[in-house]
Amino acid sequence: MDILAHGLWVGIGVTWARRHWPVPHKAAAATVGLAVAPDLVQLAPLLTAALFGNEGVRLLSAYATALPGLEPALPPLVAMWTHHLHCIMHSAIVAAALTAIVWAWRKALWVPLLGWWSHIVIDVFSHSADFYPSPVLYPITQRGFDGVAWNTPEFLITNYAAIALAVAALVFTAHRSRVSTKLRP
Repeated sequence: MDILAHGLWVGIGVTWARRHWPVPHKAAAATVGLAVAPDLVQLAPLLTAALFGNEGVRLLSAYATALPGLEPALPPLVAMWTHHLHCIMHSAIVAAALTAIVWAWRKALWVPLLGWWSHIVIDVFSHSADFYPSPVLYPITQRGFDGVAWNTPEFLITNYAAIALAVAALVFTAHRSRVSTKLRP
């Protein structure tokens, strides 16, 4: 799934959760931040190459708009770092290890980590084997599940329509709950 959609889905989830549980503003923001972090970290080598390389903007544009199997050739060092950061940031094993460390240190689950976990789970099903499959068992294996490619027009339209419906439902239910609260004696 694309970076914006990850942030929007987790923002929707956090908004819903805040209606039922006390979720501090900083925790909500950190949860959304960790939902987009895996892709931002993965893009760091590419962004660095774009800023300092000869073909920066063209390479970045080609990468951002590539369809499965049509990704641009990256400089070898950039390709290696992008690949390994993708594997690390999309690994349930890495996320579980970090979650366990944070849990042991805090003596409780740190809720913002759920943003990272949501990213991993969503990407398992929204990345095809042809376009950055999510290697959830990295470093044991770099293989990923063959899901639906998120950057196909059909998936993008369906995903953003679902996001729009979810936002509309949140707005409608927020309005309805305010109206019913005002009507109570």
